[in-house]
Amino acid sequence: RGRTLLFNTHLDVVPASQAQARPFEPRVEAQRVYGRGACDAKGQVAAIYTALVAAQRLGLKLRGDVLAHLVVEEEVGGNGTLAMVRRGEHADGCIVMEPTDLRILSSVRGAVWFRLTCTGRPGHSGRAGDTVSALKMAIRAIELLEQYHAWLLAASRGIPLFDPFPNPMPITFGKLSAGDWPATAPARASVEGVLGLLPNKTRHQVMEDMRQALLENGDDWLREHFQLEFMYRHDAHVLDPQHPLVTGLQASCRDVGAAGEVSAMTASCDSWFYNNQINIPTVVFGPGSLRFAHTNDEQIGLDEIGKAAAILVRFLREWCG
Repeated sequence: RGRTLLFNTHLDVVPASQAQARPFEPRVEAQRVYGRGACDAKGQVAAIYTALVAAQRLGLKLRGDVLAHLVVEEEVGGNGTLAMVRRGEHADGCIVMEPTDLRILSSVRGAVWFRLTCTGRPGHSGRAGDTVSALKMAIRAIELLEQYHAWLLAASRGIPLFDPFPNPMPITFGKLSAGDWPATAPARASVEGVLGLLPNKTRHQVMEDMRQALLENGDDWLREHFQLEFMYRHDAHVLDPQHPLVTGLQASCRDVGAAGEVSAMTASCDSWFYNNQINIPTVVFGPGSLRFAHTNDEQIGLDEIGKAAAILVRFLREWCG
């Protein structure tokens, strides 16, 4: 009989970082939890659980339903959330829990994950005139994609909430593999990375733009000897900052002394599935800081989890009635 609220967060984590001691054994020091997934996103699960237990112990009789989707594969494409969306879920609002320093992120950038494979003409270093290095072709392709990113960034200015950030939609090259011997031009080189995008472009447009950047600006060899694949891609998600989901969460933040700042997320997450695919108004919110996520010092404060839970209890009471 009241409004339904949906929580989403993920249980999967990225691999351990180099030099990260005992990454999967959580430790508590000075009221902070350390370990892989502490803030991204096990701490978010803890905040949801704490809020629901608190609501139960306070005897809140909510008129609307409260749902929680605890999913896997957020870090590698969102299949867990996709599975829940395909169930035909309905809700009046959704809070995707990620580490946001308790800021309310009503706009979230999109992303395309790509794999670029270049092929060359392998051979001994003594016959350099007869060889074409796939590694050098891959390096040239990286330069062309960086040039495209610079153009895209310039073309994406003037979008509210994203403009305060110098680079809200970065390009990242995370993996490069090529060759098997220092004195041999490699036959094959592979580059993997991710390119962000803002609401002025769709994922399909960016994918085609990337392909055209290589075709139009590469040399004769590169144009004929590359393959560009996309492992995962999603559009940006935008919700009006004046939506009741945003303003209501702001009020609950201020009730417990948090600023209730509304901003944009310069990373990507599963929020677009709900907001864009099944039209559930969605924000991203949670305890902990993104600067610790995926690092060898990943951590979250127990007080941050408690403060987030207090905000969520207040918001449940107002949203669900």
